[in-house]
Amino acid sequence: MAKDLADAFPRAKEMLQEVDDALGAPLSQIMFDGPADELTATHNAQPALLVHGAIVWSLVKERIGTVSAAAGHSLGEHTAYHAAGSTSLADAVRIVRARGELMHQAGVKRPGAMAAILGELSTPVEDICHRASQAGEVVPANYNSDVQIVVSGEIAGVERAMELAKQAGAKRVVRLPVAGAFHSPLMKPAESGLREAVDGATFVDPSFPVYSNVTATPCTTADCARDTLVRQLTSPVRWTDEVRNMAATYPGATWIEMGPGNVLTGLISRAVSGARALQCGTAADIDKLFATIQ
Repeated sequence: MAKDLADAFPRAKEMLQEVDDALGAPLSQIMFDGPADELTATHNAQPALLVHGAIVWSLVKERIGTVSAAAGHSLGEHTAYHAAGSTSLADAVRIVRARGELMHQAGVKRPGAMAAILGELSTPVEDICHRASQAGEVVPANYNSDVQIVVSGEIAGVERAMELAKQAGAKRVVRLPVAGAFHSPLMKPAESGLREAVDGATFVDPSFPVYSNVTATPCTTADCARDTLVRQLTSPVRWTDEVRNMAATYPGATWIEMGPGNVLTGLISRAVSGARALQCGTAADIDKLFATIQ
């Protein structure tokens, strides 16, 4: 993960060392060599994802022109605030390291599950969750697209929601391999610890608006950033509304996903008809991006 960037760009190697120093742990070694189960552990995965996106941003920001706004899905919102200059790299990775540890602890304290519901439903997902909560608390957690919603909560509640979603016409219902019921009330025990981590870091007003997963509207102050990043733990990610609000405010904008994978590129294209969405996560992607935007 990000090894090709470190091999190709001295700045990437410097940033990875900065993160290792900030965490007091060899995260870059885990990113490069694994083992996979250690990299996917949430306390490593979260800072690894953040630094990967931060590296790409650092390498391309001088070439892509004016940035109108930014957004990130769940953990990615922390990356967006770093890109907007609200947090230093060291503070950002320390916050998300704490976030990952706290989320894991919350999941151990109150085990939960998440499931993706795919396809059009004859019953609103909110109603499905309300009915399923008779078995165990469950709520919508990620509004990823009109036909992809993730639910999160107690195991029995999620299993019941999966059954009800199938009855409501879902094409597929998939239990997700996660360590807890993220973006649900089951994460409440992690809230105070994350607030402490956020309050212990230096935040400044972002240099461009960062749209919030919680409100689907722009944050332009450090106080808004702190507040919504903590609230995000127990709130649904309103990604579809967020992206459509951005598209309405900045029509015709080019969207660039920075970091590993292209999931958000696909979600943006589904949410906004005709959107020009590009993915950039590798050295080859950077070359392609520069050629595209010339």
